[in-house]
Amino acid sequence: MNRLRWSRWPMVSLRRLLLLLLVPGMLAVTAAEIWLSWTTANDAADAAYDRSLLGAVKSIDSSISTASGGLGVELPYRMLEFFELTAQGQVFYRVATEDGLVEIGSPGLPQPPSPLEAGRPQFYNGEYFGQKVRVGSYARVLNEPVAGQLTPQRVVVQVAETMEARDDFRRSLLLRTLVRDLLLIVLATGMLIASIAWAMQPLTRFRQEVEARGADDLTPMSPDGVPAEVRPVVLAINQHIARAQEQAELRRRFVDDASHQLRTPLATLSTQVAYALREQNTAERGEVLESIRTQLDQTIVQTNQLLSLARADSAPLDFRVFDLVWLAETVVRQWWVSARDQAIDLGLDAPAERVDFSGDADLLREALSNLVHNALRHGGPGCQVTLSLRVPAGSGEPLVHLSVVDNGRGMPPEDLARVGQRFFRGSDTTVPGSGLGLAFVRTVAQRHGGQMHVSSGPDGRGLMVSLELPLARHGEANSTPPG
Repeated sequence: MNRLRWSRWPMVSLRRLLLLLLVPGMLAVTAAEIWLSWTTANDAADAAYDRSLLGAVKSIDSSISTASGGLGVELPYRMLEFFELTAQGQVFYRVATEDGLVEIGSPGLPQPPSPLEAGRPQFYNGEYFGQKVRVGSYARVLNEPVAGQLTPQRVVVQVAETMEARDDFRRSLLLRTLVRDLLLIVLATGMLIASIAWAMQPLTRFRQEVEARGADDLTPMSPDGVPAEVRPVVLAINQHIARAQEQAELRRRFVDDASHQLRTPLATLSTQVAYALREQNTAERGEVLESIRTQLDQTIVQTNQLLSLARADSAPLDFRVFDLVWLAETVVRQWWVSARDQAIDLGLDAPAERVDFSGDADLLREALSNLVHNALRHGGPGCQVTLSLRVPAGSGEPLVHLSVVDNGRGMPPEDLARVGQRFFRGSDTTVPGSGLGLAFVRTVAQRHGGQMHVSSGPDGRGLMVSLELPLARHGEANSTPPG
């Protein structure tokens, strides 16, 4: 899913992608900030101008008199002139009783949207003769009722001003905000570009280091100086390099093994063929041809062992669950006829119940077959060879032991430590061989997470080769073949 999502951006660099993601976000934040600035400017303008409007209302209210029995107002003309000059527009006022019987000033000023509370001013926007105005209304109870009224009366004082000064103040404040925000966007974008370029320098140096490497340079990359977010990528590259080194080493080893093992037999065959072509005696030519056939058989065996060893080294393992008891029985049946023909007692010592194991059944069968074959070849007539399967109880990690034991001639103690090395053969052996069989067995054990152990047989006679393999991998199985 991630691969499909990223495939939509095949040519977009990380630097450009960051800018494409961050700059629109900055613009969105700036737009929200401008809206907040506009709201703040409106509130600030209303708060500042409403204080002046309230001052005019209070001045007119302080000039109201009812001493004559009516409603009288001595207008503060100087204050109104100053207020009108400050407002940069027209100013209207109205003083009236709440019932409207007495009214002084400009009639028809917009009424407050909600009832007035005594002693609490109310400010609101309205329209007066086609002009937008800001109105401040104030109500209080008169000390003496007018016009002969017996109940308490309230007087309403209203002052209105046109909106030119307020709008100019809002526009000026918003313009300053826009200029400030645009400068901040330019500075932030520049800093963002510079920061991204600076942060990408380690990646650029890393790319240049990779490009400067030779085709055969498989040394690990150094994670020093690389950002923490890129360090897992470097470690993954080093892991890939390690696998490539391992594969290159396996290929080199196979070529070395093949050249070492096949050069001499092929040269011998060439010499024998040349001799057979020159030989006129039919009997001697037959002997040479028989020798050639024997040499070819040995070369075929060595080649098969080389290929098996190369497959055990590098081929992917096919882990499946199978029954080890069934596998051991199969190997014993395979070699039973050959053991009988050599007068060798070949037996199986295994549990009666099933032992499930996850591994490559083909490789393990070939490894056990190699062990049984070696025991039959080196044990000699009359010896006993036993394939044993044990699952020790009570061990910390579940293990299985597969052993092939014989009571033949065995091997000198000084040779036991080198058993399993490629092309190593015992110092006292007279049986032809390549020295690859036990190397193959050891490789199979290691690729299954186990080990191969070689020691003398029971009572110091013969040889015992054991494979110690973990059983804990059975949860990774794919399927179970018939066993």
